[in-house]
Amino acid sequence: MTDAELVEETITFVKETLQHAEGGHDWFHIQRVFNNTMLIAREEKVDILVVSLGALLHDIADAKFHDGDESIGPEMATNFLSSLKVPKKLIKHVVNIINNISYKSGLDDGKRKKKRFNSKELQVVQDADRLDAMGAIGIARAFNYGGFKNRTLYDPNIPPNLKMTKEAYKKSTSPTINHFYEKLLLLKDKMNTKTGKKLAQERHEYMLKYLEQFYKEWNPLSVPVKV
Repeated sequence: MTDAELVEETITFVKETLQHAEGGHDWFHIQRVFNNTMLIAREEKVDILVVSLGALLHDIADAKFHDGDESIGPEMATNFLSSLKVPKKLIKHVVNIINNISYKSGLDDGKRKKKRFNSKELQVVQDADRLDAMGAIGIARAFNYGGFKNRTLYDPNIPPNLKMTKEAYKKSTSPTINHFYEKLLLLKDKMNTKTGKKLAQERHEYMLKYLEQFYKEWNPLSVPVKV
């Protein structure tokens, strides 16, 4: 099987697996991350097959839709790639990307720190995934997931938690607007690649403008009326 055929087989598998997924974590999310990955990879020296498979399989079983079980995604990816006789070394790299790509994986869990996996391929796919959590798409995804979980849009009496541990992040039920401060607005400074940083800046500024407009509409009495 050629690399191109392997990628096509993976696309088919992901589409079938995620056909009933929540709108912010469905096939179209994967497709956008894949496209972002290919864009960023143009300027980076990476293994294209690894980043392709990492992007396509990174959310094959997101833990938040599986009672917080973080082992299902890596296991599904391993079983799928193994069934196609993909070399174990390549599978291990892809699984390491899946295990380390998420925002929460970088949060303090209160446990003794161990050296985390890192590679240029992880950095590229991670930037691509984080870009999809920013800008117009990121805003849409945030409110779509908030609606999926029946969360409040905004509550002025519930401030954002800016020092969340990994466990607190996983259990959070805070209003969707808080998510901007607890994650989305922090992503710009966590990008790895030159292209990722450039694209993130534009999306970051868009989110700031959105929040400014949101607060104006939330409390119009606080905005002076020009006559």
